[in-house]
Amino acid sequence: MPKRSPRTEDRGQAAIEFAGLITLLLFIGLTAIQLGLAAYAVQQAGTASRAAARAASQHDAGYVGVGKDSMSDWLADDAVIPPPEYFGDEITVTARVPIPAILPILDFGEAERSATMPRD
Repeated sequence: MPKRSPRTEDRGQAAIEFAGLITLLLFIGLTAIQLGLAAYAVQQAGTASRAAARAASQHDAGYVGVGKDSMSDWLADDAVIPPPEYFGDEITVTARVPIPAILPILDFGEAERSATMPRD
């Protein structure tokens, strides 16, 4: 029986290590992108709530349209802007924007922001 060299026993090990490492790096990269999308959705919800509150404080019945027009189109379609709340001389509008998911295991739900403006 011929003697085996130590190299034949390690054949393919580098490929397996590379596959495991590339999977981990890909997951970390997608997680970073997902966190960026979450931050962007929160920012867009804040923008929509401020614009809608400004319009509603001036007695504009189209405050929902104003809020959605201030957002990116691809997020505005699923955004929800419920009726405003009145507190004396102030009006508060809330905007809820679903956070898009790249990986199904990283579901952040919705971004919700409120803005309060004085009523005219």
